[in-house]
Amino acid sequence: MFSALTSRRGFAARLAAIIPGLAASGAAISAAPASPSPQAGSGVKKLDYEGKPAGTGFITPLILHNDTIYIAGQGAHSHDPKGEFPMDIETHTKKVMDNVKTLVETGGGTMDSILQLTVFLTKIDDYDGMNKVFKTYFPNGGPARTTVAVAALPGNSLVEINCIAAIVKKG
Repeated sequence: MFSALTSRRGFAARLAAIIPGLAASGAAISAAPASPSPQAGSGVKKLDYEGKPAGTGFITPLILHNDTIYIAGQGAHSHDPKGEFPMDIETHTKKVMDNVKTLVETGGGTMDSILQLTVFLTKIDDYDGMNKVFKTYFPNGGPARTTVAVAALPGNSLVEINCIAAIVKKG
């Protein structure tokens, strides 16, 4: 057996068996696009607040992949850059949860299909006030949740929330 691997005839026979496979794989590689778009064929959709394809912005508010919705961190000022509203935790939590609800529904989910979310508070003392508003959005019980206190949030928001939700199958 070893002599068949080292003889010229054995080498030529094995090489002849490999060459057609190399040609096919080379053709497949050259047929592939040089620089596919980030969303092409990957099953990933990057959307804005209206559900339209997101541009090339730094942060994408809504990403859909397979049957999962990913919502970027939403602050009270995320979709309201003027920020002309009171600086209390109840108002900020309501604005954030309204943003989250809009994005989850735009992505094909519901508040009940939210699986997990993370809450960032600038003051842990605001925990009870945030919870008071938070529970009104989840009358059937809330998702898995983590709440942490942070030093500051963009736009002077008192709370920021990101989440993961399931797309609800219609049918």
